[in-house]
Amino acid sequence: MEAWLQSLLTALALPQYGLVTLFVVSLVSATLVPVGSEFAVIGLVKLNPALFWPAMAVATVGNTIGGAISWWTGYGAEALYERLQHKPLQLRALGWLRSFGAKTCLLSWLPVVGDPLCALAGWLRLPFWPCVAYMAIGKFVRYVGLTVALIWVFPGTYTP
Repeated sequence: MEAWLQSLLTALALPQYGLVTLFVVSLVSATLVPVGSEFAVIGLVKLNPALFWPAMAVATVGNTIGGAISWWTGYGAEALYERLQHKPLQLRALGWLRSFGAKTCLLSWLPVVGDPLCALAGWLRLPFWPCVAYMAIGKFVRYVGLTVALIWVFPGTYTP
């Protein structure tokens, strides 16, 4: 098993698979799995600056799909909870999220709370497509801003 995993990671590290690797890392990092994708984006762009916009697009799409998976996870968890408990869950935070609606998914880029926020949006059954759109906007702005800042504004900050 270890040899298989090592060969997979070696193959994904090859330049021709850089965007595929970035997509996978971005998707997984937007689920409730505690993985970050920012350094994969920055590393790829640092190694190949010509891939800046493709990397932004691939990372945004992967991270948004991961956020949508979190939304569906929350949706399913709420349905299961209701079936088992037969009573509504009343929490102050859920009330706050419900009052702001799908726009709260703009904050899906935040570390620690962003991914659970997507799951809570599903739990609250906030409209799926507006949530996905707000996730994509927030995640795209984060990737572009962070990459530009760490590579060109503060160039000595990060070295792959």
